[in-house]
Amino acid sequence: MHYRGASLAEVVTTIRTAEWQPARRNRWECSKNFAYHQLWNGRYYATKQVRPIFAEEESRIVVVTAYVYYRT
Repeated sequence: MHYRGASLAEVVTTIRTAEWQPARRNRWECSKNFAYHQLWNGRYYATKQVRPIFAEEESRIVVVTAYVYYRT
């Protein structure tokens, strides 16, 4: 998550508040846009979208990966 620019708080907020959609391999995904207004890799972006891929296992959620998209 850190490498892609997502914080743990953003991933947790996304999973708790966004609508879940089925993903491959019996997993789930959802996405949420966050106001960003900062530089990322030398370029300014206004919005950051966090899209975690996760699974429900034994009454807990396991995050497999988190994609992050930056938009101007």
